[in-house]
Amino acid sequence: MLEFSHVKYHYKKGPDVLKDVSFSLDKGDCLCLLGPNGTGKTTLLKCLFHYYEPDAGEITLDGKRIRDFNAKERAKELAYVAQSTRIAFPYTVREMVLMGRTAHLSFGSSYSEKDREIAEKVMERLEISFMAEKCVQNLSGGECQMVMIARALAQQAKYLVLDEPTAALDYSNQIKILKILWELSEDGYGILMTTHFPDHAFLVCNKTLLMKHGKVSAFGTPDEVVNSENLTRLYDTPVNVARAILSDKTKEDAEEKVCIPIMKVRKKK
Repeated sequence: MLEFSHVKYHYKKGPDVLKDVSFSLDKGDCLCLLGPNGTGKTTLLKCLFHYYEPDAGEITLDGKRIRDFNAKERAKELAYVAQSTRIAFPYTVREMVLMGRTAHLSFGSSYSEKDREIAEKVMERLEISFMAEKCVQNLSGGECQMVMIARALAQQAKYLVLDEPTAALDYSNQIKILKILWELSEDGYGILMTTHFPDHAFLVCNKTLLMKHGKVSAFGTPDEVVNSENLTRLYDTPVNVARAILSDKTKEDAEEKVCIPIMKVRKKK
């Protein structure tokens, strides 16, 4: 279990960014973290990876404090995909994905045949093998994001943490990544993802955490937490959670919840 217990954090000469944050994530869970910009979501993730030391509270992984893991131990447990990544050197896609295996190397050793096979299988799974020899510096933002996700999967950590993983992707690749995240949670991975799309909670997640002004405003299943009242209060804009009837009515899941912003605009004639 990954657990945040009463975590607080503030930047120097500033107010608290995280205020008594508590929640848990089990292996096999897919947790969706929702909240407006500036509410502390990315700061929370940086505390998880011990880039920042919380002022109070504790973060534990399988009962062990995150602060007690060294960098290599942490990398074997947690894989991270940032919102965006700047690549300073002209690595190929294959080389970048292979870097996900670094946490499994002993000092002074090189990548094994097994490491290379894992990287190849991950690229096949994400359907990016065709650009294996391309330079990552020449990729589009969406293509680069797919490579970063592939690198995280090659790491084979128990928990996968993604900060807005679909933000730079086209619609098709968004759906592809969401399907893969769902499959990984089914395989026993713990998934923690931030997003600005509340619908993602209904599509692939079994837990949802709502945060605003550094505080947890709600935590539970998507059906319990993602509703019109909570989203309207979370984003300070009217939102309606409705049921959409799918075209294939023969299936049991012929309905799906969707989030619709209520906009008063002049309709074109």
